[in-house]
Amino acid sequence: MEVFVKILQFLLSLSLLVMLHELGHFCMAKLFKVRVEKFYIFFNPWFSLFRFKKGETEYGVGWVPLGGYVKISGMIDESMDLEQMKQPAQPYEFRSKPAWQRMLIMLGGVLVNFVLAFVIYIAVLFAWGESYLPTANLKYGVVCDSLFHSVGVRNGDKILSVDNKEVERFSDVLSTILLDEAKTMQVMRDGRVVNIDLPESLVRGLLLASSKGYDVEAPLSPRFRYDGVVADIPPESPAAAAGLRKGDRLLALDGRTFAFYDEFSALIEARRGDTLRAAVLRGADTLCVALPVTADGKIGIYPELVNDFEFAVKYYSFWEAVPAGIDRGLDQISSYFKQFKLFKNPEALRSVGSFITIGNIFPSVWDWQAFWNLTAFLSVVLAIMNLLPIPALDGGHVLFLLYEVVTRRKPSEKFLEKAQMVGMVFLLLLMALAFGNDIVKLFY
Repeated sequence: MEVFVKILQFLLSLSLLVMLHELGHFCMAKLFKVRVEKFYIFFNPWFSLFRFKKGETEYGVGWVPLGGYVKISGMIDESMDLEQMKQPAQPYEFRSKPAWQRMLIMLGGVLVNFVLAFVIYIAVLFAWGESYLPTANLKYGVVCDSLFHSVGVRNGDKILSVDNKEVERFSDVLSTILLDEAKTMQVMRDGRVVNIDLPESLVRGLLLASSKGYDVEAPLSPRFRYDGVVADIPPESPAAAAGLRKGDRLLALDGRTFAFYDEFSALIEARRGDTLRAAVLRGADTLCVALPVTADGKIGIYPELVNDFEFAVKYYSFWEAVPAGIDRGLDQISSYFKQFKLFKNPEALRSVGSFITIGNIFPSVWDWQAFWNLTAFLSVVLAIMNLLPIPALDGGHVLFLLYEVVTRRKPSEKFLEKAQMVGMVFLLLLMALAFGNDIVKLFY
């Protein structure tokens, strides 16, 4: 059921984004009196799920949910309709229009995606406001994985700044390290400030870790207090077999107490495949329970963590939401452009994902706020990816149009045909790489 909810949200979001992107091209073409022969959501090789014709345009829904298209008369596109291009140019065709009009037609989809992202962010802030955990409010510090531990970060460290600049939101710490190529991080440890050098190998390690599956633990996370309360116990788990019950409180493991969940986990990890002596409080009674640990360091309980963090909550009037939503959209655009710098690391190629990765970021329960935030983010992604100067993408067409404007010479149709084919092959190879990465993640 959880997978179905993810898929449903993903398809709804993608359908909306593709339809509006292609509508941008469609409206620009109509504005300049260019004939649009087809308007399709999703691709339709061999057959369509649904189609009808109105006026000069065929509208339809394809069966391959990898995008969509409008077929503009007199244009070399993914349809590769070369017979049409052999005929004399007609006034209603794309190729007959001035370069500036053709450029606006090609940019229509990208412009719609950018505007849509801003509109969604404004609406989300107005409807729900926002809530986030300030970095300064991590009262117990952070829990780090082995990668951050190797560069000198310790569980319980309180992050003060990155490159001596305060990062307001804890959720932005990791992206700041990755995208701003941070060199240092300042933390408070045992009452003193510690400066930690962040080597270049850290970025490569983080990229490599992200390619190792969908359930990879966050390399930096808030440190939660844990008083041992058992929230639930799956049937047939080691804890259930040992007689633990929901509501029991684990006081000590092998005589050792704990205050934080990472300390509790470490005690269990150290006894993989062994049996722990657990002191358990049940009502007013203290019991001693022999608690087996699995080979992968689990006892089979759901802990009731103490979430006593102070979140920052902001609500916006409509006129406050407008500039705040635009700022959020601009931040997302800037952040996504910065991500291209990561591809100087070969490990970045292994983190490229396909529609499986995108679908997996949606929550397993329906949440409209999360849905619209993710849709706005994907709208930015779709716009920027289409701006890449690769033939077969909008950016490739714009690149050739810019060449025409500067040199006052139009590239030959033969060249454009070959460039389109090269671009399509490149995109197919990129899709194969992304899909292959996702398959590896599924079975890692």
